[in-house]
Amino acid sequence: MNHDSYDNAYISGILNSVRSIAVVGASANDVRPSFFVTKYLLDKGYEVFPVNPGQAGKEIAGAVAYASLADLPKPVDMVDIFRASSAVPGITDEILAMDPLPKVVWMQLAIRDDASAARLEEKRIQVVMNRCPKIEYARLSGEIGWNGVNSRTISSKKPVMRQGFQSFGIRQR
Repeated sequence: MNHDSYDNAYISGILNSVRSIAVVGASANDVRPSFFVTKYLLDKGYEVFPVNPGQAGKEIAGAVAYASLADLPKPVDMVDIFRASSAVPGITDEILAMDPLPKVVWMQLAIRDDASAARLEEKRIQVVMNRCPKIEYARLSGEIGWNGVNSRTISSKKPVMRQGFQSFGIRQR
């Protein structure tokens, strides 16, 4: 697959199909991007499992953190990697040892490892690199337009009123 650009359908298909996400490298520091992405995904209704060995057993954004992917209490649909590109091959080894395998591996902004992506895709795992699920969710749902950012998405949908963040939402559940 060409990982230089992604169709909106590919990204929205992923964000609509996953329900549970492990965030590898989640931070307990509330000014770090990995913290507010974890919180945002929780607020959007995803079941999120922060993975940070230094925070294992403690809460990050209200979710219990785990030391490793092997320690997760249940299978996850997606692994979101918030670690340097040099750490991705080792994390890929951990992912490929999971049973069952996740459907998706997402690498955050500036994180890319084509060799790991090829290994994951051989196992039929969808891969996204150098993107942020929070930004993509907000862009595809129209939320990012509320801040004056061109989302490249036109919609006549009205916001759905619900608890937490108000959202046009790309997830209907």
